[in-house]
Amino acid sequence: MTRLAGKNALITGAARGIGLAFAQAYVREGARVAIADIDIARARAAAADLGDAAIAVEMDVTRQDSIDAAVAHVADSFGQIDILINNAALFTAAPITEIERTDVDRVFDINVKGTLFTMQAVARHMIETGVKGRIINMASQAGRRGEALVAVYCATKAAVISLTQSAGLNLIEHGINVNAISPGVVDGEHWDGVDAFFAKYEGKAPGQKKKEVGQAVPYGRMGTAQDLTGMAVFLASDDAEYIVAQTYNVDGGQWMS
Repeated sequence: MTRLAGKNALITGAARGIGLAFAQAYVREGARVAIADIDIARARAAAADLGDAAIAVEMDVTRQDSIDAAVAHVADSFGQIDILINNAALFTAAPITEIERTDVDRVFDINVKGTLFTMQAVARHMIETGVKGRIINMASQAGRRGEALVAVYCATKAAVISLTQSAGLNLIEHGINVNAISPGVVDGEHWDGVDAFFAKYEGKAPGQKKKEVGQAVPYGRMGTAQDLTGMAVFLASDDAEYIVAQTYNVDGGQWMS
């Protein structure tokens, strides 16, 4: 028996990478999935690959009108939203003395405000329709500690952990479970950009930082998007009904809490 049969999920930033892996896993587990992304062409291609169980929706988490329209469209298409994964995020890095206000605003708008206001819109829908839903926020090991060149990104992910705790305590009275997943270093196309930041600021050769962080993981390698799907399925399932306001590390042993 599939664990998410009959459930409808909205996943932000799901046209590629971790978000797409979540969508694929959810469809395998019997759910219908809305692939929400600012890149609507890529979202449509991803949805087409998944077949009748998936739809694509254009969504910019920095704009309230886009959030509201996307949530309304998914609710109308599926009848209701049972699961939200706040996956859309942006990475940045710079020494403290070189951080620019525009960069802070941009990353906080996506990683923190986008998470908060998408969560709010879906929670309102769940409360209005009586859905006992699941909300899963994507945190990071970067939210567990500071890093010398990653102050802004670390701060956003610490905020996601805090938002998860507060929203979890608030929304459980409506039967809505809010939890988070905290990955470590996850291989994928986004790591080309991350690696470039460290090449710039640490003088490393392209690919060197990626190799170093992979070797530093106690498990022995970087994570993959597929390493995270088990937790995403679990937290959305009935097995996680009594779990509230928690952030789970899925990071190969990089952080212990």
